[in-house]
Formats: sequence, structure tokens, C-alpha cells
Amino acid sequence: MDFAGKLAVVTGGGTGMGRELVVQLAGAGASVATCDVNGETLAETKNRAEAAAPAGVRVTTHICDVADEADMLKFRDEVMAQHDTDHVNLVFNNAGIAGGGSFITGDRAEWEKTFAVDWGGVYNGCRAFVPLLVASDEGYLINTSSVNGFWASLGPGIAHTAYCTAKFAVKGFTEALLEDFRINAPHVKAAVVMPGHIGTDIVINTRRVHGGDSEAMSAEELVQLRADLTRRGMPIDGVSDDDLRKMMVMMGEMFRDNAPTTAAAAAATILDGVREGKWRILVGDDAHQLDKAVRADPEAAYGPEGLSLQSIFGQ
Repeated sequence: MDFAGKLAVVTGGGTGMGRELVVQLAGAGASVATCDVNGETLAETKNRAEAAAPAGVRVTTHICDVADEADMLKFRDEVMAQHDTDHVNLVFNNAGIAGGGSFITGDRAEWEKTFAVDWGGVYNGCRAFVPLLVASDEGYLINTSSVNGFWASLGPGIAHTAYCTAKFAVKGFTEALLEDFRINAPHVKAAVVMPGHIGTDIVINTRRVHGGDSEAMSAEELVQLRADLTRRGMPIDGVSDDDLRKMMVMMGEMFRDNAPTTAAAAAATILDGVREGKWRILVGDDAHQLDKAVRADPEAAYGPEGLSLQSIFGQ
């Protein structure tokens, strides 16, 4: 698909891959409507996208909680009104957060919020915008899953249930839509995106979405964090609560800044996959290596001696 003259919708456009998708789409000549829960970061995205865009491209920003269907429908209505359109050409269901690690010991509200954003955001986005893709002459639905959509783990000793469950759902739903579109809307394509470790603010943003930030963790959260870190073998004896809070801030920044793939590179890979008409887009060398490892020996993917980034990459 050539992006020039098309209208794209991007969720989670305030930071990370979402922001880069907006900027690169606009730079390629597509008008873009993007949403996020953070108006300040959206404004920065808009500024960057407009600076990269040729004349005639329009970029609009919208406040929307993708987990809320009413919010998503309001977003859709704003897109139709502000872009004076009855269709869109591209929909990137990109918004996501982490959290909800343990189904057994974790906080239920956090688990359900994570699932609501990561799966519900895709479902709500499709309910709102797939009819507008069908109304177009040429449409493409791009749903962001994860390597955790084919490998439900972060490695031995780390519970990671809500995020993985949601990302498996996104992958399965998108693959099921391939045949649905072929039968009922053959001019619309679908793709599932499975990134590895990408340099985004997902760790930092997750704390904000779940009602706080790493510098203001509650006593209960700190107790759970200490237990998790101890189980992973991290030496935290004698570490004060304040130092632990600072450590979490630093870990979020390190996740972003030390990733093997930047958000800009990830967005470029995604858009190249869309240009080529792919339905399965792996992002990052780590994603490709994990995919091969899981496919080669699924039985060995989990458990005390199961797969980990260290076992795959020797880190």
C-alpha cells in the first residue's frame, strides 16, 4: 500500500512506537488521526508529525481510553467529523501497557486493567473502525501483539499473565480475521505485529495508567516488588524503600534507552511490512530468534530450564 493520500488511525500515539508511526505516516503523505490518554505527549507527537509532513497532510489528536468502548466510539466520530470522511484506510491498534503479572497473587484490578487495554483496546478499535475500513476502496488493519503473543513468559521465575493472555488474544483474533476479510471484505488486509524489546516508555507509562508512578509506590506495592525481585535472585537486602523506588524509575529508563531496537526503527519495520502486504510482522532480531526457538521446541519453552533472553542470546 502506498500511504500518500491515505487516512490512518493510530492508537497510543503519545509516545513510543505509536508516536513514530504517526510521524512516519505523515512524512509519507498520509493524514493521521491519533489518540492517547495523555494530551501533552499527543501535542508533541502532532508537532513532530506536522514538521515531517508534506503540504496537504492533516494530523489530528484525540483523548481516548482505548479500554472504554464509549471513548473509542467518540474517537471514531471525531475522526469522521474532523477529517470529513466516511472511511479510513489504515488502522493501527497500537496502544498497550504492562502489569498484572500474577493471576494468583497479583492485584485483580491491575490484571483486568492491563487486559482491558491490551486486548479490549484492540477489540474496541476494531468494532469502531473496521466498518470504516470496509467502506474504503483499500483498507489495512494492523494489530500490535508481542513476542508474548507466541511465548507467554518473560523467562523462568517471572509471572506475566495478563499481558501475555491479551497478546495471545490479539494474535489469534487477527489471524482469524484474515479469512473473515477474504470472505466478506477482500479489499481489506490484516496484519499482526509482534515486537520484541523496543525502546519505548511502556514501563514508565504503565505505572501512570495503573494509578501512580515509580517514585510514589505504596508500601503494599513495595512489599510485592521485594518479593518478586528476591524470587528472581536480585540482591536487595538492605535496599531502602526510597532506593527501591529510584531503582524502578531507573529500570523504566533503561528499558527505553538500552533496547536493541528503537521505536523509530520498529515503526519503520512495521510500515515496510504494510507496504509489502505482509500479515505477520516480527520486529527486532530478538523477536525472530524467539520465534525460531519456540517453534523448534515448544515443550522446552517454559519451566525452570525454559527459554529466556539469556539462554537465547547468551546475555
